[in-house]
Amino acid sequence: MTDPARDVVPAAEPVRLSVRGGGRFPVRRIYCVGRNFADHAKEMGAQAPASKAERGTPVFFAKPADALVTGTDVPYPSATQDLHHEVELVVALGADAPAGVLAVEDAQALVFGYSVGLDLTRRDLQAAAKAKGLPWDVAKGFDASAPIGELVPAADIGALAPRTLSLEVNGAQRQASTLDALIWDVPEILHELSKLFALRAGDLVFMGTPAGVAALQPGDRGVARLDDVLELHFRITPASL
Repeated sequence: MTDPARDVVPAAEPVRLSVRGGGRFPVRRIYCVGRNFADHAKEMGAQAPASKAERGTPVFFAKPADALVTGTDVPYPSATQDLHHEVELVVALGADAPAGVLAVEDAQALVFGYSVGLDLTRRDLQAAAKAKGLPWDVAKGFDASAPIGELVPAADIGALAPRTLSLEVNGAQRQASTLDALIWDVPEILHELSKLFALRAGDLVFMGTPAGVAALQPGDRGVARLDDVLELHFRITPASL
C-alpha cells in the first residue's frame, strides 16, 4: 500500500540567503512595492503625491520565492526585448506579525535585516499589459527576476533614512537616492501589507526603486549598493535556450 504521507514528487527546498556573520535565511514569500519613490513614479507616467496626506495606498505585487538569484550570473529572460533594472532596498522579516493589522510603531521589531536587490522587469510586456488594462504578472514574476545580495542584520545598518541606494552598470551610475525619499517607509509598508496578508518570518519586501530605470543587455555588469555596507554584483548572461 502506498504511504499516504509520502510526497509523490520531490519537495522543493526553500531559497536560502547568506547572512553576514553566519547562518542562512530561508525565504517564504516576496512582496514588492511599486511607485515608492516620487521621481520614479513620475518617470513611469504616474502622479506622485505632493504630501503624506495625498499618498493614498501603496501599490503591491509579488514575485515567487524561487525567482531569487543569489549568485553573480543573471540570465537574460525569454519573451522580451526590453529588460529593465530597478535597484531596491530589501527588508527581511525575522518574526511573525501578530494577528490583525500591524501597528506602525510595532513594525520595526519584525525586521531581521536588509539587503539590496534588483526588481528586473520585462518592460515591453508590462507596457502591453497596462495598455490593455490587464495584470502584468508576467512582466515581474519570471524566473531569475530578483537578484539579491547577502543579508545584513538590522542592528548593523542603523538608521535607513540618510543612506543612499544606488546602481552602476558598466561603471556608469544609473540610479541613486537617499532612503528618506521613500513615499512609504519600512514600518508604514509593513503596516499596509498586514492589512492584506499574514506577514511571517522568512518574508522579503522589495521596497521600490528610484528614478533612472533603463535597459540591460547580455554582457552588462553592474553593482547595486547601499552606501558602503551592502553590495550586489551581477552580470547579465545570454538567454538560456
